[in-house]
Amino acid sequence: MCISENYICFASQDGNLCSVIIPLREVLAIDKTDDSSKSVIISIKGKTAFRFNEVKDFEQLVAKLSLKCRAASTQYISTEGTISSDSTEPSDNFEVRSSTCTKECSKTVNTEALMTVFHPQNLETLNSKMLKEKMKEQSWNILFSECGRGVSMFRTKKTRDLVVRGIPEALRGELWLLFSGAVNDMATNPGYYAEVVKQSLGTCNLATEEIERDLRRSLPEHPAFQSDTGISALRRVLTAYAYRNPKIGYCQAMNILTSVLLLYAKEEEAFWLLVAVCERMLPDYFNRRIIGALVDQAVFEELIRDHLPQLTEHMTDMTFFSSVSLSWFLTLFISVLPIESAVNVVDCFFYDGIKAILQLGLAILDYNLDKLLACKDDAEAVTALNRFFDNVTNKDSPLPSNVQQGSNVSDEQSSHIRVDITDLIKESNEKYGNIRYEDIHSMRCRNRLYVIQTLEETTKQNVLRVVSQDVKLKLHELDELYVIFKKELFLSCYWCLSCPGLKHHDPSLSYLEQYQIDCQQFRVLYHLLSPWAHSANRDSLALWTFRLLDENSDCLINFKEFSSVIDIMYNGSFTEKLKLLFKLHIPPAYTEVKSKDSSKGDELSVEELLYFSQLHVSKPANEKEAESGKNSPEKGKGKIDIQAYLSQWQDELLKKEENIKDLPRMNQSQFIQFSKTLYNLFHEDPEEELLYQAIAVVTNLLLRMEEVGRKLHSPTSPAKEFPGTVSASGGPIKGETESHMEKDPSLREEPQWSFAFEQILASLLNEPALVRFFEKPIDFKAKLENAKISQLRSRTKM
Repeated sequence: MCISENYICFASQDGNLCSVIIPLREVLAIDKTDDSSKSVIISIKGKTAFRFNEVKDFEQLVAKLSLKCRAASTQYISTEGTISSDSTEPSDNFEVRSSTCTKECSKTVNTEALMTVFHPQNLETLNSKMLKEKMKEQSWNILFSECGRGVSMFRTKKTRDLVVRGIPEALRGELWLLFSGAVNDMATNPGYYAEVVKQSLGTCNLATEEIERDLRRSLPEHPAFQSDTGISALRRVLTAYAYRNPKIGYCQAMNILTSVLLLYAKEEEAFWLLVAVCERMLPDYFNRRIIGALVDQAVFEELIRDHLPQLTEHMTDMTFFSSVSLSWFLTLFISVLPIESAVNVVDCFFYDGIKAILQLGLAILDYNLDKLLACKDDAEAVTALNRFFDNVTNKDSPLPSNVQQGSNVSDEQSSHIRVDITDLIKESNEKYGNIRYEDIHSMRCRNRLYVIQTLEETTKQNVLRVVSQDVKLKLHELDELYVIFKKELFLSCYWCLSCPGLKHHDPSLSYLEQYQIDCQQFRVLYHLLSPWAHSANRDSLALWTFRLLDENSDCLINFKEFSSVIDIMYNGSFTEKLKLLFKLHIPPAYTEVKSKDSSKGDELSVEELLYFSQLHVSKPANEKEAESGKNSPEKGKGKIDIQAYLSQWQDELLKKEENIKDLPRMNQSQFIQFSKTLYNLFHEDPEEELLYQAIAVVTNLLLRMEEVGRKLHSPTSPAKEFPGTVSASGGPIKGETESHMEKDPSLREEPQWSFAFEQILASLLNEPALVRFFEKPIDFKAKLENAKISQLRSRTKM
């Protein structure tokens, strides 16, 4: 026996003998008998009591049960009180409010299962199948009298035997709710579904678009889904669930499963059944990466190796079983079996969980073992299995012939041996019923890591394939760079749980967008990898580089953007490197940076860095006009604008042909900072003196060229003299040029004072020392090795 937050659970040592789950809200009293028998009596609503003998840790268990039941009782009373605080009879008022909610709900949603609407049982024309159906119902009624009915019914071997035979049509919805636990969810959330339907009504996003696309594909041969009644109910349930759980939203196969649930359960019940399947019974199944289904397929392959070794030896590639069985797991065999047979599988699934699906899958392969061993290729094996599924029948199904799919098999196929679904399920229980839940859980845990690693490796290979087309880095260098990039993201997430990269991680996004880093993470990588990281203003350079790459201003960049700038730094030409530095010192990348703590110099705190990375800087007018008509698509939320994505893709293609003439001009303050950056880059270089002299000559030349240009445009303006920046000995006077410009306020008053990129490029090309500095090769492999060693070490020092 164990006690959870909301339930008391008991199972015999052999779980098949007896088990029961009692919701705490149903418990009325906890009593204990004399200590010698160590018995606990649990009284529940409906005048029922359970007695448990020889209970371990007797005293502690009774005390814990009493405490839990008092808490549950208090919570139930307080819930009633909140519904009507001014009523003297809260319980009566609760019933009134509940009935009102039900009436309001009935106006919006269906309050009957679709099967009762479209296929009502006609008691006047009882045929042999209907008589068998009534006998099944009678068997269940006898079980209810023995074991109880409702949430506190205990389960025995007889319960399992009746489930294997197929649950009667009239009881199917009720028992699905009971076995799945959805009945408890619905009882503790009255009116929830109606409210969610109301809130989700009229919403438009990617999930609702996919739902609309798949509505008519859900059991299209069934009359219930050839009418607006069924289609509308299906739309409401799927949309409400997508609204409730946006992380899952809508995934293909949910429509097929939900349509079957709606046949046998009321609309609200179908919603809670879907919640139970997606969030408890089949975790991680219904998302973009279907990790849960892939894990269970790996478990299935492991079971095949254990129980059908001859099939494993024959099949050279075990992935065949994964590809062919994916729909079995995602749709609980509904997509491959006739509907009248598939519902029996769903019966077993709600009773036994994934164990029932694994057992049935093994039984199907075992039944077709000889045919599969005779197949020469995968296509032949798939054909053999499809032919088998077409001939699975349910001879006891009371469904009319126009609904049954198995009865529509052509005469040509009728020569094949028919297999009854009840016999197949019985065989699966007899042969593979010894598979334990504990073993399945263990195999799931073991295979989950392998599946995630495989998916991550696939993601990496896809990213590298896309990125390698746009950079000069070698594939093995890109591979190592990706590992460092991703490692930094996860290290940051480990040390800081509020990391934006972790918050924005969405596996449903494209491969490139799944892992993104913020400005702080980029700064760490910049310090580790950039050949310019020795510069005194390296934090400012890292900030401006991040702002340049963050074109959509979401304060995150992906690996493609990151690798593009690293590639320019190491493999770019003189012009490309200079263009990168130029763009770092003009908007939108450039913003004036000043640390609050003057003692730290140019070093920025994390808060300052993140603040400046989010600071919006106005762009030149021509760029604003060019971007005013653009609509960038939202990543991961809301409705995705396909046209915006196409426009973005077209822009990326045009960027490759970017003309240097299109770059905006650099104004005075930006040019001063540009000059300072160059001086910082040259520090401690073997040709440091030559480089300082060269940059001083270039600066002086550019200033004089600009003065001449102003004279030509304004002949009446008096000429301004610029002091030379080269000493008598020919050596540079570092900082003299920029200090002069900073001290002379008259220069700042000239709005037309600016340089074009072509002017700066042409001037720098005339200085061999500058060209050599930017074109000298750098050992990127050594930089990567050092980065890998330093990455974790720098984190542990923090």
